[in-house]
Amino acid sequence: MVHLSRAFERQVGAALAVNTTDLSAMEHLIQEGSLTPGELSRRLDISTAATTLVVDRLVALGHAQRHPHSSDRRKVVVVPAQESVARAFQQLYPVIGGVAAVTQELSDDERQVIEAFLARVVGVYHSVLGSPA
Repeated sequence: MVHLSRAFERQVGAALAVNTTDLSAMEHLIQEGSLTPGELSRRLDISTAATTLVVDRLVALGHAQRHPHSSDRRKVVVVPAQESVARAFQQLYPVIGGVAAVTQELSDDERQVIEAFLARVVGVYHSVLGSPA
C-alpha cells in the first residue's frame, strides 16, 4: 500500500511538474489557503533557505503567489494559485471518489470492524510516539 501511495504521489507531482517537497508544500498551502514562509518551513521541516527555494519554484511554475501579510507589513504569505488547486484536485478526485465508493459499498458490520481496527492502529502509533490517544 505504501508503494502505491508513493507511486500516486509521483504521478500527481509529475502532472503538476513538481518534486516531492514542492508537492508537500502545495498540500499544506491547499489545506490552509496561505502560509508564511516560516510556517511552511516548520511544516515541511526544512530550513528557511530551502523553503525560499521551494516557494521560488512554485511561484515560477504558477502554482503559488507571494502576497503581503494582512497585518504585518514585514511579512509575506504564500497563496496557492486557484488553477493549480483545481489541477491538483483533478488528479486526486479519482482516488478520493473511488475510496468513497468503496466505503459506501461496505456493510455496517464491515465498517465497524474496519473502524475498530484503524482505531487500534492509531493507538499503536500514539503509544510509540508517547502522545495521548
